[in-house]
Amino acid sequence: MPSLNRRSVLAAFAAGAAVPLVGSQPAHAVAASAAAAEGDVVSFARQRIPGLVAFGDPGWFPDPVRGALTVEALAGGRTGVSDSKGLLATLTTGARTVTVRGPRRSFSEQKRPFADVFARTVSGGWGTSPGGGRWIKTNGETANYRVEPGQGVIELAKTNSSHFMTLNDPAIGDFDCVATVSLSAAPVGADSSIAVTFGYQDYNHHYRARLAFSPGGSVRLSVDRELDNVSVALAAGVNVGTGIGRWHVRVARSGSTSQAKAWRDGTPEPGWTHTVQDTTFGAGKLGVRAFAATNSTTSNLALVHEFAASGTWARPPVVTHDTWARLLPAPFSGWNDEIDARVRAWATDISPDVLAYCAMLQTGAAPHFEGGVQRLGESGYGPLNPDGTRVEGADFHEYMGIAWTYPDGQVRPAPGPQWHRTLDCSGMVRMVFGYHLGVPMTYTGTAAGHLPRRSRDIGPNGPGVIVHDDGTYADVRPGDLVVFDADSDEVAGRLDHVGVYVGRDQDGRYRFASSRKTVNGPTMSDLGGASTLDGTGTYAQSLRIVRRV
Repeated sequence: MPSLNRRSVLAAFAAGAAVPLVGSQPAHAVAASAAAAEGDVVSFARQRIPGLVAFGDPGWFPDPVRGALTVEALAGGRTGVSDSKGLLATLTTGARTVTVRGPRRSFSEQKRPFADVFARTVSGGWGTSPGGGRWIKTNGETANYRVEPGQGVIELAKTNSSHFMTLNDPAIGDFDCVATVSLSAAPVGADSSIAVTFGYQDYNHHYRARLAFSPGGSVRLSVDRELDNVSVALAAGVNVGTGIGRWHVRVARSGSTSQAKAWRDGTPEPGWTHTVQDTTFGAGKLGVRAFAATNSTTSNLALVHEFAASGTWARPPVVTHDTWARLLPAPFSGWNDEIDARVRAWATDISPDVLAYCAMLQTGAAPHFEGGVQRLGESGYGPLNPDGTRVEGADFHEYMGIAWTYPDGQVRPAPGPQWHRTLDCSGMVRMVFGYHLGVPMTYTGTAAGHLPRRSRDIGPNGPGVIVHDDGTYADVRPGDLVVFDADSDEVAGRLDHVGVYVGRDQDGRYRFASSRKTVNGPTMSDLGGASTLDGTGTYAQSLRIVRRV
């Protein structure tokens, strides 16, 4: 991995005509002259170091620390190191992790695209989509909803009654969504309809792109707004074809503009049928609504064969600070010249740290290969169970698709392809601290200074020191491990989840990153539960240990 200190980056930076360093930009945006300089460090920084933004100003990089440092003992076994600008680094006796002041960064995350093809069997609901969130029903009996392999089913058991299934993600702003739907039988007596709902606040407050099937065979597409139990057509129904076979309904939204179209399966996708402007509802949930009008006499099923969407959260989490989390070669036991030199060097080093490696596994992270093996890039959580939940068990070597031999001689075989590029919660921690940052690891049991395989062992027996073991977090610092008893299905009182503390977000919330089933991989978002140590959410209430590696 290239050295990314101030001098090497500035040399390439100058050669590239001061191109801004933006971690999320693609490699093709890098000037060719910059790509050839200093081992391609600008290209590397663009792709691999999340949060770096130079805005063409070399002054963004901190000056080297040349003056005298002040070293003082702090509470809790910590040592503070300051220069003329203030606190430079914090070290903790017994821990390798050092937090160091460096270039200011922002970490954020957007919604991961997903497609639910209902490849599961669920009764009394639709379960959880693979990456989109949990499906929540509104109205109708629980028995009216189920998933059969290949389709989500809504029984239209009552006429003049809406049946809703919505994804439990209320923060979706702009999006592009396609649902593939059908009816089990032709309507008799009155229309039946299936709609994509969006901007969904609740039963009486939402938009919908509605596909209405008439007893005569015609199919019409309209866009409606439901407000305080009053439905208004923002775009009147337009005939888009005939028949009850499979139809695709596509809806896209950007700001206050919404567009909708529908077409029969097997026919070319048309242009937009409707474009409407409305500001009544902002961010909201996506979902499906099925309806049989009064006088309908057919016992019918609304079938959803696929529901796929990409989009953005209207207000994604953002953590901005100038703290970098680095690791010493051995646990800190006292200040010396070697550590002095290391801390000074770290102040101008932008090679990946704990937080960068976490971000390089989250949604949208670019793949990074070494020796033909993917070592970084967007990760999933694990393969799917028959009920649509995610299988736990993906460790760092599963992500890379390789076998691994531990120092004690234990060998873990290469996994099947279903495990490639997946990490469970402790697998993510081991990928960051173990594989990339060199903390020794064990697979079974525990050993002093080694990172265990399971969350329940990492909390009480992992490397480093325990900062808090009473559910509090007053002294938490970026890069610390946060360990939870969060899963109600697991053994009560047993630790079952682990993440990495990132910092305080734009609202002052204490935000962490971890690999989660609902999101399908590493995340710092709130999908499936707020990723914060404070508040009333699942993780805030189940925090048990803060550990500094």
